[in-house]
Amino acid sequence: MSLEQKVGQLFATYVYGSDATEPTAADRAANRAAFGVETPAEVVDEFHLGGVCYFSWSHNLDSPRQIATLSNGLQRAALGEGSKGRVPLLISTDQEQGVVLRMPAPAAQFPGAMALGAGRSPAAAETAALITGRELRAVGIHQPYAPIADVNVNPANPVIGVRAFGADPTLVAELTAAQVTGFQDGAGVTAVAKHFPGHGDTDNDSHTNLPVINHTREEWDRIDAPPFRRAISAGVESIMTAHIMVPALDPSGDPATLSPRILTGVLRGELGFRGVIVTDALNMAGVRQKYGDERVPVLALKAGADQLLMPPNLRLARDAVLRAVASGELTEGRIDESVRRILALKYRQGLARSPMVDVEEAVRTVGAPQHLAAVAQVTDPTLTAVRNDAGLLPLARADRSVLVTGWNSAAFAPVATVAAGFTARGARATARPATLPSDQTIAATAAAADQHDLTVVLVNKAWDTTVTDPRATQQRLVAALLSTGKPVVVVAVRDPYDIAYLPGVTTYLATYSYTRAAMDALVRALHGELSPRGRLPVTIPTADGGTDLYPYGHGLTW
Repeated sequence: MSLEQKVGQLFATYVYGSDATEPTAADRAANRAAFGVETPAEVVDEFHLGGVCYFSWSHNLDSPRQIATLSNGLQRAALGEGSKGRVPLLISTDQEQGVVLRMPAPAAQFPGAMALGAGRSPAAAETAALITGRELRAVGIHQPYAPIADVNVNPANPVIGVRAFGADPTLVAELTAAQVTGFQDGAGVTAVAKHFPGHGDTDNDSHTNLPVINHTREEWDRIDAPPFRRAISAGVESIMTAHIMVPALDPSGDPATLSPRILTGVLRGELGFRGVIVTDALNMAGVRQKYGDERVPVLALKAGADQLLMPPNLRLARDAVLRAVASGELTEGRIDESVRRILALKYRQGLARSPMVDVEEAVRTVGAPQHLAAVAQVTDPTLTAVRNDAGLLPLARADRSVLVTGWNSAAFAPVATVAAGFTARGARATARPATLPSDQTIAATAAAADQHDLTVVLVNKAWDTTVTDPRATQQRLVAALLSTGKPVVVVAVRDPYDIAYLPGVTTYLATYSYTRAAMDALVRALHGELSPRGRLPVTIPTADGGTDLYPYGHGLTW
């Protein structure tokens, strides 16, 4: 391989388009603006890319047939026509499940990490990873960028939250290891434990800021390290870095992604990790605040990273690494170390032998009936009943008028799904979405609730009062619904912490996500067809953080 080919192997980025060689005019323009060439295939060829990351917003993920065809087209571009030094791609996506999933239906959509934490079943966590991995592998995706190994001990964490298994390091470690086994041993895809050295105790988002984790070294060893240690013991092949500062591990002020003390000293030296270290996306603000975009990829490699994910300017980043080798700041030997790890990973994936996928087999595999049945089996035990003070649940009769309102998602339509579940059981149900409602919408929704026997309201991060994400309007909606005097069931479809910010609520459940399976389990639990079995995998504190409102492990049933 030439130096340019080897440096290209270090980079993974997005490309625009649903087809490798025939993207839409809009996607051609987007590729031209970002990369200087028009098609996904040309991006792969121009930069000798080692990896591509799929997203919905870059129009890569539409259907199993389309995704598999795109993957094959990109692999053909990577391999060329008999050219020396050409290497298959490692294709990735963020398929954490729950609130972070990229594969659209009919793909199996399992509950995310915190729901699995509420279920407390390593076997269920492994099953979710195994089936997710098989479906990804069928369409040519090899790296799911999961599981999350962060321990979410900060209820105000804006970026991790339900993406973590919970707040107990032992539970998080156990479920992280189970998913590593499911992804790798079961499905043959590469698990990626993230975000090292632990993104769970921050109230800042590394997409927009550089968070600081002020754990002492003892706290880091006790809280943050165990899941990564268990992942390494389970054979995890890749670990993703976090754009966070941890002064106890490195007092330099550098983010972990750029810290030799953390990546080489702690992760490789102390924890003994020998696999591929992939950076979190290099277009995030957390890694760009201290150094310019030209320096970040060089410093990441000097720190010990292998795979450089999504630099904001790929050409600038690639050329900066080449210049660093030419100047002697980076040696070609250092480049070779990372390339060998990446090539070894691709070899273990079987890409040297068979980089292409069978498109028809992909269509049969993704969303297979047995996969969808497993989704329900894994989801049902995760539903958590937190409060039922008035004994409203399970509902005594189906013949009633019900308003279903609150937070909604265009992709999953949880409000309509819940309303349809009531209708199927004989209720007169009305679906009235009220996502981030205005005062006018709140008043109109409360007036509608007053005309119904029961209201079910979905909330999503209602605790978040930030200017950029003003979800606290949901707090006013719930208060207005309660003021009608009619029975109200509040359901947290993301963070379970919302109850602390909703005074007067006496009936409260947590689903941790808004997938159709989660909403189906909710409806059945409301009607007594399903006994809630989930237990809180985190502690819910009061709004001021002074005391615990609901302890870790709390959960009601009927």
